[in-house]
Amino acid sequence: MISFKQLPVEAKAAVAAGVVFFSIMLSRSYLVEKLDFRTRRWLLRLQMTLFANTLMLTGSLHVWRSTVTTFTRSSAAGSFCFMLWKIAVFVFLALAHSSFFTLIFLVAEEPYFFSLAAYTCLGAYILLIFFLFTLGSIEQAYKFLAGRGAKAGTGNKNRTALKPVLAVFLTVVLTVVGLLNASQPPTVNSVEIPVHKLPSTMNNLKVVLLSDIHLGPTVGKTKLAMIVRMVKALKPDITVIVGDLTDAEAKIIRPAVEPLGELDSPLGTYFVTGNHEYYTSDVSNWFELLKSFNIQPLHNENVKIVSPKSTSDWFCLAGVDDIEADVLRYSGHGMDLKKALRGCSSEHAIVLLAHQPIAAKWALQERPDINLILSGHTHGGQIFPLNAGAYLLNPFFVGLYKVGQNTFVYVSPGTMYYGIPMRLGSRAEITEIILRSP
Repeated sequence: MISFKQLPVEAKAAVAAGVVFFSIMLSRSYLVEKLDFRTRRWLLRLQMTLFANTLMLTGSLHVWRSTVTTFTRSSAAGSFCFMLWKIAVFVFLALAHSSFFTLIFLVAEEPYFFSLAAYTCLGAYILLIFFLFTLGSIEQAYKFLAGRGAKAGTGNKNRTALKPVLAVFLTVVLTVVGLLNASQPPTVNSVEIPVHKLPSTMNNLKVVLLSDIHLGPTVGKTKLAMIVRMVKALKPDITVIVGDLTDAEAKIIRPAVEPLGELDSPLGTYFVTGNHEYYTSDVSNWFELLKSFNIQPLHNENVKIVSPKSTSDWFCLAGVDDIEADVLRYSGHGMDLKKALRGCSSEHAIVLLAHQPIAAKWALQERPDINLILSGHTHGGQIFPLNAGAYLLNPFFVGLYKVGQNTFVYVSPGTMYYGIPMRLGSRAEITEIILRSP
Protein backbone atom coordinates (compact mmCIF):
# COMPACT_ATOMS: atom_id res chain seq x y z
CA MET A 1 0.00 0.00 0.00
CA ILE A 2 1.36 3.43 -0.97
CA SER A 3 2.04 5.70 2.02
CA PHE A 4 1.14 9.40 2.06
CA LYS A 5 4.83 10.33 1.75
CA GLN A 6 5.11 8.37 -1.49
CA LEU A 7 2.22 10.19 -3.15
CA PRO A 8 3.04 12.86 -5.77
CA VAL A 9 2.63 16.46 -4.63
CA GLU A 10 -0.56 16.88 -6.69
CA ALA A 11 -2.15 13.90 -4.92
CA LYS A 12 -1.08 15.26 -1.51
CA ALA A 13 -2.73 18.59 -2.39
CA ALA A 14 -5.93 16.78 -3.39
CA VAL A 15 -5.93 14.86 -0.10
CA ALA A 16 -5.37 18.09 1.85
CA ALA A 17 -8.25 19.76 0.00
CA GLY A 18 -10.47 16.80 0.81
CA VAL A 19 -9.57 16.96 4.50
CA VAL A 20 -10.35 20.69 4.67
CA PHE A 21 -13.62 20.20 2.80
CA PHE A 22 -14.60 17.42 5.22
CA SER A 23 -13.81 19.72 8.15
CA ILE A 24 -16.09 22.39 6.63
CA MET A 25 -18.95 19.90 6.34
CA LEU A 26 -18.29 18.63 9.86
CA SER A 27 -18.33 22.16 11.25
CA ARG A 28 -21.61 22.96 9.51
CA SER A 29 -23.28 19.74 10.63
CA TYR A 30 -22.03 19.05 14.17
CA LEU A 31 -20.12 22.02 15.57
CA VAL A 32 -22.46 24.86 14.63
CA GLU A 33 -24.35 24.66 17.94
CA LYS A 34 -21.28 23.93 20.09
CA LEU A 35 -19.06 26.85 19.09
CA ASP A 36 -19.63 30.46 20.04
CA PHE A 37 -20.49 32.93 17.29
CA ARG A 38 -17.08 34.57 16.95
CA THR A 39 -15.18 31.27 16.91
CA ARG A 40 -17.52 29.87 14.29
CA ARG A 41 -17.02 32.95 12.10
CA TRP A 42 -13.21 32.72 12.18
CA LEU A 43 -13.23 28.96 11.71
CA LEU A 44 -15.39 29.24 8.58
CA ARG A 45 -13.16 31.93 7.08
CA LEU A 46 -9.99 30.01 7.84
CA GLN A 47 -11.42 26.80 6.41
CA MET A 48 -12.54 28.50 3.20
CA THR A 49 -9.11 30.13 2.82
CA LEU A 50 -7.25 26.86 3.34
CA PHE A 51 -9.61 25.02 1.00
CA ALA A 52 -9.06 27.56 -1.80
CA ASN A 53 -5.29 27.43 -1.35
CA THR A 54 -5.08 23.64 -1.36
CA LEU A 55 -7.16 23.56 -4.54
CA MET A 56 -4.83 26.12 -6.12
CA LEU A 57 -1.68 24.22 -5.19
CA THR A 58 -1.92 21.74 -8.07
CA GLY A 59 -2.41 24.59 -10.52
CA SER A 60 0.55 26.47 -9.05
CA LEU A 61 2.80 23.44 -9.50
CA HIS A 62 1.68 23.23 -13.13
CA VAL A 63 2.41 26.93 -13.65
CA TRP A 64 5.89 26.56 -12.13
CA ARG A 65 6.75 23.54 -14.25
CA SER A 66 5.42 25.17 -17.42
CA THR A 67 7.03 28.58 -16.97
CA VAL A 68 10.24 27.71 -15.06
CA THR A 69 11.13 24.02 -15.05
CA THR A 70 10.59 23.75 -18.83
CA PHE A 71 13.48 26.17 -19.41
CA THR A 72 15.99 24.84 -16.84
CA ARG A 73 17.86 22.87 -19.52
CA SER A 74 18.06 25.77 -21.94
CA SER A 75 21.19 27.84 -22.49
CA ALA A 76 19.63 30.77 -20.63
CA ALA A 77 18.97 28.76 -17.44
CA GLY A 78 22.06 30.07 -15.67
CA SER A 79 21.57 33.71 -16.61
CA PHE A 80 20.67 36.57 -14.29
CA CYS A 81 17.50 37.26 -16.30
CA PHE A 82 16.28 33.70 -15.74
CA MET A 83 16.90 34.07 -12.01
CA LEU A 84 14.77 37.25 -12.03
CA TRP A 85 12.10 35.35 -13.98
CA LYS A 86 11.99 32.58 -11.35
CA ILE A 87 11.66 35.16 -8.59
CA ALA A 88 8.85 36.92 -10.51
CA VAL A 89 6.91 33.67 -11.00
CA PHE A 90 7.36 32.74 -7.32
CA VAL A 91 6.16 36.19 -6.14
CA PHE A 92 3.23 36.01 -8.58
CA LEU A 93 2.11 32.64 -7.22
CA ALA A 94 2.65 33.71 -3.61
CA LEU A 95 0.50 36.83 -4.12
CA ALA A 96 -2.24 34.81 -5.80
CA HIS A 97 -2.34 32.40 -2.85
CA SER A 98 -2.28 35.21 -0.29
CA SER A 99 -5.33 36.96 -1.80
CA PHE A 100 -7.76 34.93 0.30
CA PHE A 101 -5.92 35.82 3.50
CA THR A 102 -6.37 39.56 2.83
CA LEU A 103 -10.09 39.04 3.40
CA ILE A 104 -9.27 38.12 7.00
CA PHE A 105 -6.43 40.50 7.82
CA LEU A 106 -6.43 43.45 5.37
CA VAL A 107 -9.86 45.08 5.21
CA ALA A 108 -10.22 48.80 5.83
CA GLU A 109 -11.99 51.96 4.65
CA GLU A 110 -9.94 51.93 1.45
CA PRO A 111 -8.18 48.95 -0.17
CA TYR A 112 -4.56 48.25 0.67
CA PHE A 113 -2.18 48.12 -2.28
CA PHE A 114 -1.16 44.62 -1.25
CA SER A 115 -4.77 43.43 -1.47
CA LEU A 116 -5.20 44.93 -4.93
CA ALA A 117 -1.94 43.33 -6.10
CA ALA A 118 -2.84 39.95 -4.59
CA TYR A 119 -6.29 39.81 -6.17
CA THR A 120 -4.92 41.04 -9.50
CA CYS A 121 -2.48 38.13 -9.41
CA LEU A 122 -5.37 35.79 -8.60
CA GLY A 123 -7.21 36.98 -11.70
CA ALA A 124 -4.08 36.58 -13.82
CA TYR A 125 -3.56 33.13 -12.24
CA ILE A 126 -7.01 32.01 -13.45
CA LEU A 127 -6.26 33.27 -16.96
CA LEU A 128 -2.81 31.66 -17.03
CA ILE A 129 -4.13 28.27 -15.90
CA PHE A 130 -6.81 28.45 -18.59
CA PHE A 131 -4.38 29.30 -21.38
CA LEU A 132 -1.82 26.70 -20.32
CA PHE A 133 -4.53 24.04 -20.25
CA THR A 134 -6.07 25.15 -23.56
CA LEU A 135 -2.78 25.40 -25.42
CA GLY A 136 -1.64 22.09 -23.93
CA SER A 137 -4.85 20.44 -25.13
CA ILE A 138 -4.39 21.90 -28.61
CA GLU A 139 -0.80 20.64 -28.66
CA GLN A 140 -1.86 17.12 -27.66
CA ALA A 141 -4.66 17.12 -30.24
CA TYR A 142 -2.22 18.23 -32.93
CA LYS A 143 0.21 15.45 -32.03
CA PHE A 144 -2.55 12.87 -32.07
CA LEU A 145 -4.02 13.99 -35.39
CA ALA A 146 -0.60 14.33 -37.01
CA GLY A 147 0.52 10.93 -35.75
CA ARG A 148 3.60 12.36 -34.10
CA GLY A 149 2.93 11.44 -30.49
CA ALA A 150 6.02 9.26 -30.24
CA LYS A 151 8.40 11.51 -32.13
CA ALA A 152 10.61 14.03 -30.46
CA GLY A 153 12.67 16.65 -32.21
CA THR A 154 13.55 20.29 -32.48
CA GLY A 155 10.03 21.16 -33.63
CA ASN A 156 8.51 19.56 -30.54
CA LYS A 157 10.95 21.40 -28.25
CA ASN A 158 10.14 24.70 -29.90
CA ARG A 159 6.42 24.11 -29.51
CA THR A 160 6.94 23.16 -25.84
CA ALA A 161 8.73 26.44 -25.23
CA LEU A 162 6.22 28.42 -27.27
CA LYS A 163 3.23 27.27 -25.20
CA PRO A 164 4.15 28.97 -21.88
CA VAL A 165 5.44 32.08 -23.66
CA LEU A 166 2.16 32.48 -25.54
CA ALA A 167 0.13 31.73 -22.39
CA VAL A 168 2.01 34.36 -20.38
CA PHE A 169 1.65 36.93 -23.19
CA LEU A 170 -2.12 36.39 -23.48
CA THR A 171 -2.47 36.52 -19.70
CA VAL A 172 -0.62 39.84 -19.43
CA VAL A 173 -2.65 41.42 -22.24
CA LEU A 174 -6.02 40.31 -20.88
CA THR A 175 -5.08 41.23 -17.31
CA VAL A 176 -4.38 44.80 -18.41
CA VAL A 177 -7.63 44.91 -20.41
CA GLY A 178 -9.58 43.49 -17.45
CA LEU A 179 -8.08 45.99 -15.01
CA LEU A 180 -8.87 48.93 -17.29
CA ASN A 181 -12.42 47.72 -17.83
CA ALA A 182 -13.10 47.27 -14.11
CA SER A 183 -11.58 50.68 -13.28
CA GLN A 184 -14.27 52.45 -15.31
CA PRO A 185 -17.44 53.70 -13.57
CA PRO A 186 -20.39 51.34 -13.89
CA THR A 187 -22.46 51.84 -16.99
CA VAL A 188 -26.04 53.03 -16.46
CA ASN A 189 -28.41 50.63 -18.19
CA SER A 190 -31.99 51.85 -18.56
CA VAL A 191 -34.62 49.12 -18.92
CA GLU A 192 -38.38 49.47 -19.31
CA ILE A 193 -40.38 46.59 -17.81
CA PRO A 194 -44.17 46.21 -18.03
CA VAL A 195 -45.57 45.16 -14.65
CA HIS A 196 -48.93 43.43 -14.68
CA LYS A 197 -51.50 45.10 -12.37
CA LEU A 198 -49.23 48.06 -11.66
CA PRO A 199 -51.58 51.03 -11.00
CA SER A 200 -51.67 53.63 -13.76
CA THR A 201 -50.73 56.30 -11.21
CA MET A 202 -47.42 54.48 -10.79
CA ASN A 203 -46.59 54.31 -14.48
CA ASN A 204 -42.97 55.33 -15.15
CA LEU A 205 -41.96 54.69 -11.54
CA LYS A 206 -38.17 54.56 -11.45
CA VAL A 207 -36.32 51.83 -9.55
CA VAL A 208 -32.52 51.84 -9.37
CA LEU A 209 -31.04 48.38 -8.89
CA LEU A 210 -27.65 47.84 -7.23
CA SER A 211 -26.04 44.46 -6.68
CA ASP A 212 -22.75 42.81 -5.74
CA ILE A 213 -20.79 45.85 -4.60
CA HIS A 214 -18.57 43.67 -2.38
CA LEU A 215 -17.12 46.19 0.02
CA GLY A 216 -13.97 44.54 1.28
CA PRO A 217 -10.31 44.02 0.32
CA THR A 218 -10.52 45.70 -3.12
CA VAL A 219 -13.61 47.93 -2.95
CA GLY A 220 -13.75 50.80 -0.48
CA LYS A 221 -15.36 54.11 0.36
CA THR A 222 -14.21 55.99 -2.76
CA LYS A 223 -15.89 53.57 -5.14
CA LEU A 224 -19.05 53.41 -3.05
CA ALA A 225 -19.23 57.22 -2.95
CA MET A 226 -18.98 57.25 -6.77
CA ILE A 227 -21.86 54.76 -7.01
CA VAL A 228 -24.02 56.83 -4.65
CA ARG A 229 -23.39 60.00 -6.69
CA MET A 230 -24.42 58.19 -9.87
CA VAL A 231 -27.58 56.85 -8.22
CA LYS A 232 -28.58 60.28 -6.89
CA ALA A 233 -28.12 61.78 -10.36
CA LEU A 234 -30.73 59.33 -11.67
CA LYS A 235 -33.28 60.57 -9.09
CA PRO A 236 -34.95 57.20 -8.49
CA ASP A 237 -38.26 56.77 -6.69
CA ILE A 238 -36.92 53.58 -5.10
CA THR A 239 -33.40 52.17 -4.68
CA VAL A 240 -32.87 48.46 -4.08
CA ILE A 241 -29.67 46.60 -3.18
CA VAL A 242 -30.04 42.89 -3.92
CA GLY A 243 -27.25 41.39 -1.86
CA ASP A 244 -23.48 40.98 -1.63
CA LEU A 245 -22.99 44.53 -0.45
CA THR A 246 -20.06 43.43 1.69
CA ASP A 247 -17.39 40.84 2.40
CA ALA A 248 -16.43 42.12 5.84
CA GLU A 249 -17.81 42.64 9.33
CA ALA A 250 -19.85 45.80 9.89
CA LYS A 251 -17.60 47.15 12.65
CA ILE A 252 -14.41 46.82 10.60
CA ILE A 253 -15.66 48.47 7.43
CA ARG A 254 -18.24 50.91 8.81
CA PRO A 255 -16.44 54.08 7.60
CA ALA A 256 -16.57 52.78 4.02
CA VAL A 257 -20.35 52.37 4.21
CA GLU A 258 -21.11 55.97 5.18
CA PRO A 259 -21.88 57.19 1.61
CA LEU A 260 -25.00 54.99 1.67
CA GLY A 261 -26.49 57.50 4.11
CA GLU A 262 -26.76 59.97 1.23
CA LEU A 263 -29.27 57.83 -0.67
CA ASP A 264 -32.58 59.68 -0.46
CA SER A 265 -35.08 57.93 -2.73
CA PRO A 266 -38.53 59.29 -1.78
CA LEU A 267 -40.19 55.84 -1.64
CA GLY A 268 -37.31 54.26 0.23
CA THR A 269 -34.11 52.25 -0.10
CA TYR A 270 -34.30 48.50 0.49
CA PHE A 271 -31.82 45.67 0.96
CA VAL A 272 -31.82 41.87 0.88
CA THR A 273 -28.95 39.60 1.85
CA GLY A 274 -26.65 37.82 -0.57
CA ASN A 275 -24.51 34.77 0.09
CA HIS A 276 -21.50 36.90 1.04
CA GLU A 277 -23.37 38.62 3.86
CA TYR A 278 -23.67 35.20 5.46
CA TYR A 279 -20.00 34.48 4.89
CA THR A 280 -19.26 37.48 7.13
CA SER A 281 -21.35 35.84 9.90
CA ASP A 282 -22.34 39.37 10.90
CA VAL A 283 -25.78 39.85 9.33
CA SER A 284 -27.53 41.25 12.42
CA ASN A 285 -24.95 44.02 12.82
CA TRP A 286 -25.21 44.80 9.11
CA PHE A 287 -28.98 45.14 9.43
CA GLU A 288 -28.56 47.61 12.29
CA LEU A 289 -25.93 49.58 10.41
CA LEU A 290 -28.07 49.82 7.28
CA LYS A 291 -31.09 50.92 9.31
CA SER A 292 -28.99 53.76 10.73
CA PHE A 293 -28.59 54.96 7.13
CA ASN A 294 -32.37 54.70 6.50
CA ILE A 295 -31.97 51.57 4.42
CA GLN A 296 -34.60 48.96 5.22
CA PRO A 297 -33.58 45.30 5.14
CA LEU A 298 -36.32 43.00 3.86
CA HIS A 299 -35.71 39.92 6.00
CA ASN A 300 -38.33 37.58 4.51
CA GLU A 301 -40.82 40.43 4.63
CA ASN A 302 -42.58 42.97 2.43
CA VAL A 303 -43.65 46.59 2.31
CA LYS A 304 -46.42 48.37 0.46
CA ILE A 305 -45.06 50.89 -2.01
CA VAL A 306 -47.81 53.50 -2.17
CA SER A 307 -48.30 55.76 -5.18
CA PRO A 308 -47.34 59.40 -4.52
CA LYS A 309 -50.44 60.36 -6.51
CA SER A 310 -53.02 58.14 -4.82
CA THR A 311 -52.85 56.45 -1.42
CA SER A 312 -55.22 53.73 -2.62
CA ASP A 313 -52.75 52.58 -5.30
CA TRP A 314 -49.85 50.39 -4.26
CA PHE A 315 -47.79 47.35 -5.06
CA CYS A 316 -46.06 44.80 -2.89
CA LEU A 317 -42.26 44.93 -2.64
CA ALA A 318 -40.91 41.78 -0.96
CA GLY A 319 -37.48 40.42 -0.16
CA VAL A 320 -36.16 36.99 0.79
CA ASP A 321 -33.01 35.91 2.60
CA ASP A 322 -30.33 34.37 0.43
CA ILE A 323 -30.49 30.59 0.05
CA GLU A 324 -26.93 30.23 1.37
CA ALA A 325 -28.29 30.93 4.86
CA ASP A 326 -29.94 27.51 4.73
CA VAL A 327 -26.71 25.82 3.62
CA LEU A 328 -24.75 27.50 6.42
CA ARG A 329 -27.53 26.85 8.93
CA TYR A 330 -27.46 30.52 9.86
CA SER A 331 -29.79 30.83 12.84
CA GLY A 332 -32.99 32.76 12.18
CA HIS A 333 -32.28 33.14 8.47
CA GLY A 334 -33.09 31.31 5.25
CA MET A 335 -35.31 31.80 2.23
CA ASP A 336 -38.95 31.80 3.40
CA LEU A 337 -41.14 32.88 0.49
CA LYS A 338 -44.43 32.33 2.30
CA LYS A 339 -43.38 34.66 5.09
CA ALA A 340 -41.95 37.19 2.65
CA LEU A 341 -45.18 37.36 0.62
CA ARG A 342 -47.58 37.29 3.57
CA GLY A 343 -50.32 39.78 2.72
CA CYS A 344 -49.23 40.06 -0.93
CA SER A 345 -52.15 38.85 -3.07
CA SER A 346 -52.39 38.51 -6.83
CA GLU A 347 -54.82 41.47 -6.80
CA HIS A 348 -51.82 43.78 -6.63
CA ALA A 349 -48.52 43.74 -8.46
CA ILE A 350 -45.73 41.86 -6.69
CA VAL A 351 -42.04 42.71 -7.03
CA LEU A 352 -39.58 40.36 -5.32
CA LEU A 353 -35.93 40.94 -4.41
CA ALA A 354 -33.93 37.68 -4.37
CA HIS A 355 -30.16 37.68 -4.65
CA GLN A 356 -29.58 34.44 -6.57
CA PRO A 357 -31.28 33.56 -9.88
CA ILE A 358 -31.87 30.02 -8.60
CA ALA A 359 -33.93 31.57 -5.79
CA ALA A 360 -35.89 33.47 -8.43
CA LYS A 361 -36.63 30.18 -10.19
CA TRP A 362 -37.77 28.52 -6.96
CA ALA A 363 -39.95 31.51 -6.10
CA LEU A 364 -41.75 31.37 -9.44
CA GLN A 365 -42.36 27.65 -9.05
CA GLU A 366 -44.09 28.36 -5.73
CA ARG A 367 -45.75 31.67 -6.61
CA PRO A 368 -46.15 32.12 -10.38
CA ASP A 369 -48.20 35.28 -9.72
CA ILE A 370 -45.01 37.24 -8.90
CA ASN A 371 -44.72 39.92 -11.59
CA LEU A 372 -41.07 40.97 -11.35
CA ILE A 373 -38.00 39.52 -9.65
CA LEU A 374 -34.76 41.47 -9.30
CA SER A 375 -31.58 39.45 -8.77
CA GLY A 376 -27.80 39.63 -9.03
CA HIS A 377 -25.11 37.15 -7.95
CA THR A 378 -23.79 36.06 -11.37
CA HIS A 379 -21.60 39.16 -12.06
CA GLY A 380 -22.14 38.25 -15.72
CA GLY A 381 -19.29 35.82 -15.04
CA GLN A 382 -17.05 38.82 -14.17
CA ILE A 383 -13.95 37.52 -15.94
CA PHE A 384 -13.26 35.15 -18.80
CA PRO A 385 -13.28 32.11 -18.65
CA LEU A 386 -15.59 32.05 -15.60
CA ASN A 387 -18.43 33.46 -17.70
CA ALA A 388 -19.24 30.03 -19.13
CA GLY A 389 -19.50 28.45 -15.68
CA ALA A 390 -21.76 31.22 -14.38
CA TYR A 391 -23.97 30.83 -17.44
CA LEU A 392 -24.34 27.07 -16.98
CA LEU A 393 -24.92 27.19 -13.22
CA ASN A 394 -27.71 29.77 -13.19
CA PRO A 395 -31.21 29.51 -14.67
CA PHE A 396 -31.06 33.24 -15.47
CA PHE A 397 -27.62 34.62 -16.32
CA VAL A 398 -27.76 38.37 -16.93
CA GLY A 399 -30.27 40.88 -18.27
CA LEU A 400 -34.04 40.71 -18.74
CA TYR A 401 -36.02 37.46 -19.05
CA LYS A 402 -39.75 36.97 -19.65
CA VAL A 403 -41.25 33.99 -17.84
CA GLY A 404 -44.82 33.08 -18.81
CA GLN A 405 -47.33 35.76 -19.67
CA ASN A 406 -46.95 38.32 -16.92
CA THR A 407 -43.61 37.74 -15.19
CA PHE A 408 -40.15 39.20 -15.76
CA VAL A 409 -36.79 38.46 -14.14
CA TYR A 410 -33.93 40.92 -14.29
CA VAL A 411 -30.43 39.80 -13.30
CA SER A 412 -27.86 42.52 -12.67
CA PRO A 413 -24.27 41.83 -13.77
CA GLY A 414 -23.15 43.54 -10.56
CA THR A 415 -22.33 47.12 -9.66
CA MET A 416 -18.69 46.43 -8.78
CA TYR A 417 -16.79 43.13 -8.59
CA TYR A 418 -15.82 40.44 -6.12
CA GLY A 419 -12.18 40.54 -5.03
CA ILE A 420 -10.45 40.44 -8.40
CA PRO A 421 -10.43 44.06 -9.72
CA MET A 422 -10.95 42.86 -13.28
CA ARG A 423 -13.80 42.40 -15.75
CA LEU A 424 -13.53 40.46 -19.00
CA GLY A 425 -16.61 39.70 -21.04
CA SER A 426 -18.80 41.62 -18.60
CA ARG A 427 -19.38 45.19 -17.48
CA ALA A 428 -20.33 46.64 -14.10
CA GLU A 429 -23.78 48.16 -14.12
CA ILE A 430 -26.19 50.42 -12.30
CA THR A 431 -29.62 49.47 -13.57
CA GLU A 432 -32.33 52.10 -14.03
CA ILE A 433 -35.63 50.23 -14.24
CA ILE A 434 -38.72 52.07 -15.48
CA LEU A 435 -41.88 50.29 -14.38
CA ARG A 436 -44.65 50.48 -16.97
CA SER A 437 -48.32 50.09 -16.20
CA PRO A 438 -50.09 47.85 -18.76
